[in-house]
Amino acid sequence: MHVLLVCQVHAQQEAQFTQFTYSTQSYNPAYVGFNEEKSIIALYRAQWIGVEGAPKTQVLHYGSPTKWKELSIGFGLLNDKIGPTSETMANIDMSYTIFLSSDVKVAFGIKASAHLLDINLSLLNQDYNLGPDPVLNNSIDNRFSPNIGAGVFYYTPDYYIGLSVPSFLETLYFDQSSLSKAKEETHFYLNSGFVKEVTPDLLLRPSFLIKAVAGAPLQTDIAVAVLLKGKVSFGFSYRVRAAISGLFGYQFSDHFFTGISYDRAATDLGQEIFNSGSLELVLKYRFANSRSNIRFNF
Repeated sequence: MHVLLVCQVHAQQEAQFTQFTYSTQSYNPAYVGFNEEKSIIALYRAQWIGVEGAPKTQVLHYGSPTKWKELSIGFGLLNDKIGPTSETMANIDMSYTIFLSSDVKVAFGIKASAHLLDINLSLLNQDYNLGPDPVLNNSIDNRFSPNIGAGVFYYTPDYYIGLSVPSFLETLYFDQSSLSKAKEETHFYLNSGFVKEVTPDLLLRPSFLIKAVAGAPLQTDIAVAVLLKGKVSFGFSYRVRAAISGLFGYQFSDHFFTGISYDRAATDLGQEIFNSGSLELVLKYRFANSRSNIRFNF
């Protein structure tokens, strides 16, 4: 008797961050040049520490206005590894801002990206009692695919809301002679937040991010942070039915900020017997000629 097994892999939802306000450029190109800011942001996330093959993600973003006040450009690099899968993405972002008034703006952005996907199925454990599994001999080796995305970002000194689709094209990676294939789906993002001045030295900053993709549950992140004396920020974040996180950040100077977060899964995976939680680090440098609104601090 012969058994034919066909393996179809749908990529996990795009890389996620607990400190999602600092990764806005990765999913919304209209964020580039936010408040005419020139900055560079680096993020690192180690998810489900202690689980072999758990996701590890690194991101680097740069954005800057140009000599034309309405136009801003940026670039980004992302490396995301989970189990036998490794994805590298490079993108160029461009945004155009319309000034509705002196402090009310709406920006429209375009993202052009290039993906490299590598799936090494030989890294998966297999039982050789019945011979080698033919599916595990059909890895995807640095398969290249271009993509394009877009977004819109509306903001005032106290409020913002963004809607974006970072990748319009649904890419199917396969080989006609292969028994395996992988598909990247289109993702939709909605993010928003506001600043409430409790006292001159104490700002409350709630925010949320909603991510939708076919074939996966709707993902919602809700965060509430406090900014104290323009220096210390702390709060918590909740990924609905998934994880709860603590947030802490410090503004060392007008130019340099660092933040850290720690997650515990709100599922059985969050038990200490499975893993030691997830850790995330963000570093941000804002150049001297920036005119950013530190009330948002992202």
